[in-house]
Amino acid sequence: MAFLSAGGATAAPSAPGDGATPGTSSSRTSGDTADYWTPERMRAAVPGDVIAKKALQRQKGNAAALGETPNKGSETKIKGSDPTVQPMANASENPVPHIGKAFFTLGGTDYVCSANSVASTNRSTVSTAGHCINEGPDAFATRFTFVPAYLNGAAPYGKWTARALYAPTEWSSSGNMQYDTGFAVMSPLNGRTLADVVGASGVRFNAARGLAYKAFGYPAAPPFNGESLKSCSGTATNDPYNPQFNTQGIPCNMTGGSSGGPWFIGTSSGGYQNSVNSYGYGSNSTTMYGPYWGSVIQSAYNAAAAS
Repeated sequence: MAFLSAGGATAAPSAPGDGATPGTSSSRTSGDTADYWTPERMRAAVPGDVIAKKALQRQKGNAAALGETPNKGSETKIKGSDPTVQPMANASENPVPHIGKAFFTLGGTDYVCSANSVASTNRSTVSTAGHCINEGPDAFATRFTFVPAYLNGAAPYGKWTARALYAPTEWSSSGNMQYDTGFAVMSPLNGRTLADVVGASGVRFNAARGLAYKAFGYPAAPPFNGESLKSCSGTATNDPYNPQFNTQGIPCNMTGGSSGGPWFIGTSSGGYQNSVNSYGYGSNSTTMYGPYWGSVIQSAYNAAAAS
């Protein structure tokens, strides 16, 4: 989750009909990097909102039209699936099997975000924030590893290494906060796909605005420590400070490290995912904003899900 001052960008909202042509950037990764992420390195990883702050600073004062109009495309729902093994029971924190932490390296620094297993043809796709995949604009991450149901350094379902990363071109080329979503395709682990082991959330695109959501994440910046899963709930409202982002916010005080955590329509982790944690205003922010999942983000999802 990134933070910016409420007086940030001053660009005008996109006019109706100003549609961006969907495009997707991707990066192939190689090698098994899961062993790199020891419990010590996982705890020491820097919250990924540092990367998003740079993109936000570059975007301040950009008066260009920023792309797609909300609700432009046809609504799409893709159902999720349950794991084929019983979820592992954990003590008081009750981690969710398909939600976890994402660890990655950019510019020689190790970072941490939150992520979620989503329904896909390859049964191996993870959603997160765009700034947890690509600097926006700049290099793609390396050593991207997903640890579902993380709790206090433990990896109960293993550490899953990405073989490919995908982001909307609008994010990877300019760091446009309107499209701050990315997808990672994970390699099999012990001969099984990610969705077979932890399940996968359904996803929904071009939904109505103003829905009720429950968002999850692993906030790591104070007063949190990133070691357990947290959640926030509320009805989404438009960003009043930078309406050109076309984002929505819900009441939430999660901090850096929660970036990329899933937003579910409804009141549980069993709904359709429809956004991710992206940014807030100020270090004591009480609202979490997430990108509207329209046709551009759906295009990036389609590319990842079919790879």
